[in-house]
Amino acid sequence: MNDPATSARVLSEGERAPRIFYGWVVVGAAFAVLFVAYGIQFTFGVFMHFIAADTGWSRGNLSAPYSLYVFIYSVLGFATGRLTDRYGPRRVITIGACLLGAGVILMGRAHALWQFYLALGVLAACGMSAAYVPCNATVVRWFTRRRGLAISITASGSSLGVFAFPPLATWLITLCGWRRAYLILGAFGLVAIAAFARLILRDPERMGLLPDGAPNENAAGNETSTAPLASAEEWTLEEAKGTRAFWLLIAIFTMTWLVVFVPMVHIVPFANDLGIPEFRAAMTISVIGLAGFGGRLSAGPVSDRIGRLLTLGIFLLLQALSFVGFTLSRELLSLYAAAAFFGLSYGGVTSLFPALVGDFFGRLWVGAIIGFMFAFAGSPAAFGPLIAGYIYDFTGSYRIAFELGAFLNLAALGLVFFLQKPHRD
Repeated sequence: MNDPATSARVLSEGERAPRIFYGWVVVGAAFAVLFVAYGIQFTFGVFMHFIAADTGWSRGNLSAPYSLYVFIYSVLGFATGRLTDRYGPRRVITIGACLLGAGVILMGRAHALWQFYLALGVLAACGMSAAYVPCNATVVRWFTRRRGLAISITASGSSLGVFAFPPLATWLITLCGWRRAYLILGAFGLVAIAAFARLILRDPERMGLLPDGAPNENAAGNETSTAPLASAEEWTLEEAKGTRAFWLLIAIFTMTWLVVFVPMVHIVPFANDLGIPEFRAAMTISVIGLAGFGGRLSAGPVSDRIGRLLTLGIFLLLQALSFVGFTLSRELLSLYAAAAFFGLSYGGVTSLFPALVGDFFGRLWVGAIIGFMFAFAGSPAAFGPLIAGYIYDFTGSYRIAFELGAFLNLAALGLVFFLQKPHRD
């Protein structure tokens, strides 16, 4: 197999393609990047209780910098998507690793709320923006026939991270305090993400291949033919903006993502309110992560067989039901059951997003398109935890926040019935 540092060259006439399609290496590396990045991101709910007890900051106050974080990293997805199209994912993700790691380390050094805003809401957010969009846009470029499977494997890394990191964070906090725990997590994230970024190449044409590993006869022996081949199914961002499907996709994912971070941030404090011990409460996030791993891993292959839109509708319905489950939870077992439904559905919905964009608009400008849509639809998710935090501060309950989550997912489901793949006139 070609060394990733030199594999940007095109295969010559006499060379054979690697026995293992390098696209699966890209999938594995992107899986690892998302595993670490999202694993660290979703430990915040575990840290919140300890930070509040140490500093006196309320849940609403702590939700605000996290909301800023979600807003900025979502908005910057447009920039990182364009940069990935232009410069490739390796540079973009490596720079993101440095920023994310530095931001997490500085969170442990914050002694004033404004410092927490700066470390989490700005620095870590800039770094996190180089994870989801560059990884998924790159995998879309490498696959067409097996796109659903490849995206599912890639996206499942984030869910496995959500399963693995909360108990790890709880153990670290118990061992050395929340400040040193952030130092360890930030340093690990920086090194690990930067290392795996070295393996992620922009597209198969740079190795003389086509998507799914087919030999690229047009590129073989031609050192200058390294750009993805265009087709009638390729849409630029400006062309995509002129379609109904583009804005319907944004509306659907805006509604479901608006509330998706509410359980991630508030489910541990909610479990504490139910009288559940700290470690078992933290395991609620791990339940979400483990179920999300299954949802992400299954959504793509299922959608390859029965269709993306039908699969999306099923998972949106399950997500609505999970919020109803949170509303009805009164003890550990029912909370874990609701968390499992949420993880399964959230994982499935999120993994279908880049696959749908690739199906609808092609792969040539997919970084810019996914980035723009993620910025537009993902940035409102910043307000979900903030709204839920203030709902709790004013009412002493998360019930209204959970009911809002159920309603918005049902509304998104309704829009799926109007969604069709765009065609040129």
